[in-house]
Amino acid sequence: MRIVVNHLTRMRGGHICVAGVDIETRRHVRPVLPQGPLDPDLLTRYRGPFDMANVVDLGMPEHRPTPPHVEDHLFRPPRAKCIDTLGREEFWALLYTLSKPGLREIFGSELKRAGRSSAGTEAGKGTASLGCFSPRRKPRVFFGEGEFGPRIRAEIDDGEFHVWVAVTDMRLYQDDHATPDRAMVEDVGRRLHGSGAVVLSVGLTRAYAAWPEAKPIHWLQVNNIHLEDNPTWQLG
Repeated sequence: MRIVVNHLTRMRGGHICVAGVDIETRRHVRPVLPQGPLDPDLLTRYRGPFDMANVVDLGMPEHRPTPPHVEDHLFRPPRAKCIDTLGREEFWALLYTLSKPGLREIFGSELKRAGRSSAGTEAGKGTASLGCFSPRRKPRVFFGEGEFGPRIRAEIDDGEFHVWVAVTDMRLYQDDHATPDRAMVEDVGRRLHGSGAVVLSVGLTRAYAAWPEAKPIHWLQVNNIHLEDNPTWQLG
């Protein structure tokens, strides 16, 4: 199976999450391990196969869908090889073709408002956990306060859901994959204001409760921000 990487996100503890589009089926695929998240040594910057727009051969991964994470495929990291990188025009065309203007078109009718200003699905609900979103209004990227310091957030609107969600785009963080890169975030904010079209890679988290008495939710987040002026911007 060969995928084009279009989701590249940071996780707590310095770990990463990667996903891409199956070249043959045009469906999203998330390479996962039997236990635990992926380590950052799988990134191209550490001589691994994964970076934005890379074409990666995963070998023969095993499909392990668990709604809404129906894209999960067990793979063996040593077999994953980067065999190519798409050019700007080809990668943008892929993103644009996959993108949808409505969040429920991506995640299904189970997507509902959650918390004070976000959205998500109940645990085990939803038809997908990955997609490409073409917002009607340009998103706004800003810093919000989190439990462990400043967090990158985005205001997005599809006409039905007007929400403020976490941004986990690894390219917006420093080399520790945990500390926001303020200069990079501000640069992306300026480019968003002045750029042409934008496509957001969006996803649903693994289910967790925001507070002790709450029900677990798969929370909506922005995985990556793709700008038409430089869609193949890589972590490097």
